[in-house]
This record gives sequence, structure tokens and C-alpha cells, in this order.
Amino acid sequence: MQVSISQFADKLMDIIPVIADEFVQRHSRAFYECKITFPQAVVLHYIYKSGEAKMSEMAKYIKVTQAAMTGVVTRLVKGNYVLRVYDPKDRRIIKIKLTDKGAKTIEKMQEQKKEMIMHLFGKVSAKDRDDYLRILSSIRDILMKEKTEFKQDA
Repeated sequence: MQVSISQFADKLMDIIPVIADEFVQRHSRAFYECKITFPQAVVLHYIYKSGEAKMSEMAKYIKVTQAAMTGVVTRLVKGNYVLRVYDPKDRRIIKIKLTDKGAKTIEKMQEQKKEMIMHLFGKVSAKDRDDYLRILSSIRDILMKEKTEFKQDA
């Protein structure tokens, strides 16, 4: 059955929130076990991928003020998930790095997320998985191209 682009949009608006909610619900077990919040997990993941990060970069990434980011990082420092590292040439520049505990936490959460994905997608055919990846990759590429074009126009 072929649907119009409008019908497609309506169906997607019904489906995506359910999938997103279920992923968050299933992944929230890891947040609870690790005693961190979703924003803290996002920050830990960002630092994990970057190696280290400035407060301004992280605030921009999760779209919060630097004051809000300072609160998130302060709680992560108190929990021994991250360290503040001051630039010896300019003490105003502070970089945030993961501690061993922070790295182990994000690795544990990544493993749980992978297991959840494998469990769910193990229930669909290999062809459907391939199609899903192809479509998501195509959408990602379009979004990234439009993001680049938008920045150039701004």
C-alpha cells in the first residue's frame, strides 16, 4: 500500500514518539543503576567521544546555558565521573575529562544500549535491518547537508 507524503508524515508522527519513549524507558535502567541523569549521561557520552571538552562546547551541544552546564558538571565532579582540568597558560580555560569511573560508566551504558538494540532488532529480518540502516543513513546525510547549508546561509 502506497501512502501519500502527508499520510506518511502522520504515521511517522505516531510511531517515532513511541519508539523514542520505549528506548528511553528501557535505557533508563542504566541511568538508575549508575545514579546519573539523562543530561549527565549525554555530557559523559560527549566527553567520551571527544576525549575532553570545554564547558562552552558542551553547553552548545546540549543547548543549555553555561550556568546550567556548570551545574551538570559540578554534580558529575562530585560523583567522581569527571575532572576539571585548568589550562596552565590560561586559568580561565577549563576542560572537562572523564575519570576512570566516568569512562566505565559510559562504557557500561553503551553496552546495555547495544544489548537492547540487538534484542529488538534480532526480532526483524536481516533485510529489514539493512533497509532500516540505509534509510536512517540517508536521512542523517540529508540532515547534515541541510545543517551545513543553513550555517552557510546564516
